[in-house]
Amino acid sequence: MSNTFKTTTLILLSTALACGFLHHIIPPAELNFERLHIFLFNLCGGGTLLIYFTEDKKQLSIHGKLFFAGALAFALCAFMHWYVPTLILPLLLAVITERVRVLHFGRCIPTEIFTRTESVSRKFHQASLLCLSFGLILSSPVILNAVYMHWIDLKKLTLDTFFLGFSFPISLISMSIIFSLMRRADNSLHKVLKETVFWVINLGVIIFFGFILAEVFIPQVIIASTLFLAVGLVLYLYKSHGIPSQQKAFLTSGLIFLLSTSVTGILYILLEFSTGYDPQQALPLLRLHAFTALYGWNLSGLAVITRHDDFPIQLHSEKSISLHWLTVLILCPLGYFFPLVAVAAVISYTLLLYNLLFRVGVVDREVTKAESELLKVATNN
Repeated sequence: MSNTFKTTTLILLSTALACGFLHHIIPPAELNFERLHIFLFNLCGGGTLLIYFTEDKKQLSIHGKLFFAGALAFALCAFMHWYVPTLILPLLLAVITERVRVLHFGRCIPTEIFTRTESVSRKFHQASLLCLSFGLILSSPVILNAVYMHWIDLKKLTLDTFFLGFSFPISLISMSIIFSLMRRADNSLHKVLKETVFWVINLGVIIFFGFILAEVFIPQVIIASTLFLAVGLVLYLYKSHGIPSQQKAFLTSGLIFLLSTSVTGILYILLEFSTGYDPQQALPLLRLHAFTALYGWNLSGLAVITRHDDFPIQLHSEKSISLHWLTVLILCPLGYFFPLVAVAAVISYTLLLYNLLFRVGVVDREVTKAESELLKVATNN
C-alpha cells in the first residue's frame, strides 16, 4: 500500500470516529453525524479496502478509486438527506464490486461456495464481496420505501439500521484472512468444523437480521447464542491450527473483541425485551456494543488488510494491542458521554492507526524472516 493511500485511510478512519462524537458540538436534532460515522468506516473505508485487497495491487486501482469516490458521494448524500442520488449511487457501486468479484473468482454465478473443493477462506472472501453487492443493491429499494413509497412499515427497518449492515462484509473478509492463516485440515472433523462455521456465520447473521425486524425475543437469543458459539469455535480453530505469524496475536485479539460483541449483543436483547425497558438506560451498553464491533473486531481485520503486502510490522506488539483495547473498551464508550474523553479517544485512536499503518521495527524484520520459513513449511504440508 502506498503512503498516499495509507494517509488517506488514516484520515478517513479517524474522521469516522470523530463524527461519532460530534453530538457534543452540534445537537443531533440539527445535524446527526451518526450516519456519517457509520458510512465512513464501513462503506468508504471497509468497502474500498475490500476492493483493494481482492485486486491485490500495490496501488489502488481504477476500480478502487471509483468505488471510494462513489462511496464517499453516497455517504455525503445520505448524511445530507439528498435521497435522489442515493437511489442510483449504490447500484453503480454494486456494479464495480461485482466486476471485481467476477474478475478475481472467474465466474459470475458463485457456485464454488457450495463445493467442498473450495477452501473456506476463499468462500468467506467471495461471500464478503457478494454481501457488499447485495447490501448496495438493496439500498435503493430500502431508501425508496423509507423515504418515498412506504410500502412496508416496520419499526426496526430504519435507514440507519440498514446501513449498519455494511459492516458485515468487513467481518467476512476478516474471517477469510483468519482461515487463510490456518494449516490445511488434517482430518475430516477439522474440515467439517470449518464448513460448519462458514454456513452458521453467514446464514445465522441473515436470519438474525430477520428476527430483529420481526421483533421476536426467543429466536433472537437462540441465534445470537449460536453465533457466539460459532465465533468461539473459530477462536479455538485459529489458536490450535493457526500458522505462526505476526498477524496471529492481533487477529486473536480481534476474535476476542467479536466474542465480547456477541456477549453485549445478547445482554442488549435481554434488556430490550425486559419489563420497564428504558432506551436511555440501555444506551451505555449499546454504545459499548457498537464501538467494540466497529472499532474493535472490524478494525482488526482492516489493519491486516492494509498491511498484507508490506510486512514486517508491529501487529504482534503488546503495546499496540493494549492501546487498541484501552481505546475501544474504555475511551470510546466514555467519550460518547464526556467531551474531554472523546478528544482523548480520537487522539488515542489516531495514534493506534498510525502505528498500524506506518510503523516498522527492527524486531519485526527478524520475526518476519523466521515466520516466513514456518509459513512455507506449513503451506507445503
